[in-house]
Amino acid sequence: MSRSSSGILAFFVALIAMTVSFRATNNMIGTTVPLVGKYELGFSAAEVGTLSAVYMLSNLIVNFFVNPRLSPEKAYKLFIISSWANVLLLPVFYLADAITLWLASLVSGLVNALLVPVLMTYASSAPDKERALNLYSTALSLSLILGPLYETILLTRFDYSEVFLFFVPVALVLAILSPRVRAVAQAPHGNKVSRKAHLRNPGLISAILAITTYNVPFAAITTFSAILAQERFHVNSFVAYSVYLPFFLASFLTRLFMTLRPFEDLRRPLMVSIVMTAVSLVGQALAPNYAVFLAFYFLLGIPHGSVFPMATVLIARASSVEERLALNSYFMAYNNFLFIVVPPVAGLLSDFIGLSEAFASLVIVVIASSLPLAKYMRMPFFTSASERRQG
Repeated sequence: MSRSSSGILAFFVALIAMTVSFRATNNMIGTTVPLVGKYELGFSAAEVGTLSAVYMLSNLIVNFFVNPRLSPEKAYKLFIISSWANVLLLPVFYLADAITLWLASLVSGLVNALLVPVLMTYASSAPDKERALNLYSTALSLSLILGPLYETILLTRFDYSEVFLFFVPVALVLAILSPRVRAVAQAPHGNKVSRKAHLRNPGLISAILAITTYNVPFAAITTFSAILAQERFHVNSFVAYSVYLPFFLASFLTRLFMTLRPFEDLRRPLMVSIVMTAVSLVGQALAPNYAVFLAFYFLLGIPHGSVFPMATVLIARASSVEERLALNSYFMAYNNFLFIVVPPVAGLLSDFIGLSEAFASLVIVVIASSLPLAKYMRMPFFTSASERRQG
């Protein structure tokens, strides 16, 4: 193997390891902290919801106001510091009482927000940016399979709070490998560009419109799907939770396919993904039994797998290397915003029309977002790499 080939392989292995380490730990914190609050510390449902909102809000603040203003060198240093802080926070969660759980959640949100845009920017620093971004997305999906599986095994013997200690070795992988993102620090300094100019970037706007077609439904799906399965089909809690298995399996397989065979022209796969989302949302509402319901969730997993990596590719194609960290930060801030706003709105809507119907009604948002997106699809970066795609 040539030095060049071995270097690319090492890059991909490090990217997978860091992404799985980060996302598995991050997902565990996001799903387990509410359970600790509810079942070990006696929080009310309102307090649990607010606890989750604190985590997401701190993410949003850092991604929108802090990350875009950081120089590449500062972002790199904070990435290393944050990756170790992520490890140290896990024992704090284990020892947390009703007060320190709030503080740990707030700090964890701040720390994790400093990690994601740098990882995305690191992926786009590869010679084959689009394959690397698809691989990054595939690793995200893989972590959502391996992490919950690992936690499920742990919960057969340990309490919710004890799970945090067993994720210390997982989080250590990112901390140990964190200096490898040095390429991000070596990028030209791009934060002299105004926020207004960044927010007008057509690649960012296209990515936001594209992710809206999927993450609005997905934010509701992650919150309410197991509840919907139990209430509508009267299955037990274990069977209800299995609704996520076909969903994440389809997502992982889709991203794996896109890593092996990246799309050059994004217009058709993006439109197919949007149509699949709309059809599946209506289909789950009309499903006559749980098997058909699961089949539609498998179909929903395909656009979950495809839309996010295509959105990151749109940003990479329509930006220069010095802009990318800021644009990725704004993109993640928008995702944070959706996950703060959508669940309570979907829950409120379900009180009036029912959960299945509330899910189906999200088709309106999917269609509304796809209409302006169609205008941007005429731009050259949808069909090939932009001339600005350098570095």
